[in-house]
Amino acid sequence: MEFTHFNENGKARMVDVGGKDETKRVAIARGTIKMNKETLNKVRDGQMKKGDVLAVAQVAGIMGAKKTSDIVPMCHNILINGVDLNFEIDEENSSINIEAEVRTTGKTGVEMEALSAVSIAALTIYDMCKAIDKEMVIDHIRLVKKTGGKSGEFIRKGEEV
Repeated sequence: MEFTHFNENGKARMVDVGGKDETKRVAIARGTIKMNKETLNKVRDGQMKKGDVLAVAQVAGIMGAKKTSDIVPMCHNILINGVDLNFEIDEENSSINIEAEVRTTGKTGVEMEALSAVSIAALTIYDMCKAIDKEMVIDHIRLVKKTGGKSGEFIRKGEEV
């Protein structure tokens, strides 16, 4: 197996995507933040002192997708066509499920941008709720689907998309 992010001397490099074809690409990532029931109720009911947690997390997730190449060393700066985040409150498990979909037309995929969007949204929820709940857990961040490019479509087994 050849590692694409290392040159012939074993040093880190950014992959040259100049010769690749531009294709429509989509990536969907998901993750969860678990919290105590009191915290979840305050988030759901808009009672957190810092404001509307999910609205702020929505914007933060979009910003996270846009800034991925600034924080992940070998990521290309990608022109993103769109980012969409959805939050699902899971009362039974006292958690918030986060899903991000990122779209582009380009020479490289947006998997890292989708994963960053979920991660930053979860971190923002944590930041806005940490004053009342330091036990929160960010969990199970994963790529669930990607389309486009040479490698084609990927759908994680057991995931509905």
